[in-house]
Order: sequence, then C-alpha cells, then structure tokens
Amino acid sequence: MKEKILQNISKNSRLSTEDLAAMLAATPEEIQQAMQEMEDQGIICGYPTLINWDKVEDDDRITALIELKVAPERGRGFDKVAERIYQFGEVESLYLMSGGFDLTVIIVGKSMKEVARFVATKLAPMESIVSTATHFVLKKYKEHGLSLVEGKASDERQLI
Repeated sequence: MKEKILQNISKNSRLSTEDLAAMLAATPEEIQQAMQEMEDQGIICGYPTLINWDKVEDDDRITALIELKVAPERGRGFDKVAERIYQFGEVESLYLMSGGFDLTVIIVGKSMKEVARFVATKLAPMESIVSTATHFVLKKYKEHGLSLVEGKASDERQLI
C-alpha cells in the first residue's frame, strides 16, 4: 500500500487522506498511519508544489545545471563535498552521477551573472572541486513527470 500512496502523491500532493483511502480501498486512518510512518522514516521528505515560473509575470529566474568533477576525500568519498555544497541556499538539487563528471548541482538564480558569481565564489574555490561546467536551462517542457506546456503534442505520423 505504501508504494501506491507514494505513486499517487508524487503526481498530486493535494490528494486528501480520504481520497487516497477511497482509491486504495483502505481507511483514512490506515493511510494517515502509513504516511506518518513514511515521514518518520524520511521516505516522504516534503510536499512541494510544481510551479511553471515561465508563466509568472515579472519573474526572471534562471535555472542552471552545473557539472562538477570532484576529488573525493579519503574515507568519506563524495559525501563530505556534497554536504558542503547542499548547505548553500542557492542549491535546489544535488546528485551524485556516473559518467563523465561526479556531481550535478542545480541552482536557481536571478541572472546568469548571479549564477556565474555562485560558481566562481562558492563552488570553484573548494579544494575538492577539480572542474566545473555550467549549463543554463532555456525552456522546461516537463518536470517531475508533469508537462509544463499547454495542449497535447500531435502525432504527425501518417496512418497506413
């Protein structure tokens, strides 16, 4: 039941306990208890709202994805470096990666200059950071499994 609760609230955190109970053939008390257990265990960490900031007037947010190559610390690997990075208020997300770089940092700033200043003054000077590569998000189409564009994409294939 817990996995089904998680699947449902990951798409709509506004579902009430009663709605979830009806959907999952359970009682509201069972749902509430399961959710409380998952919160206590750190499985449910919060209930954020997905906002399409491109539609908010006078909002000049810019999202940047920053690739970091890191020299891991002996005995702690990447955890100590990651802990220092995720403490910065600008950091929205931080991921350990496989492939050509080690960490991905996602930040939101008011301008490219502000993002560049963050990289230059806070990330790059860290002794464990070997190199950085910053990419700016130009447009978001889908986030957290939800489409941010209006209308449905048309299927342009011809029927045979």
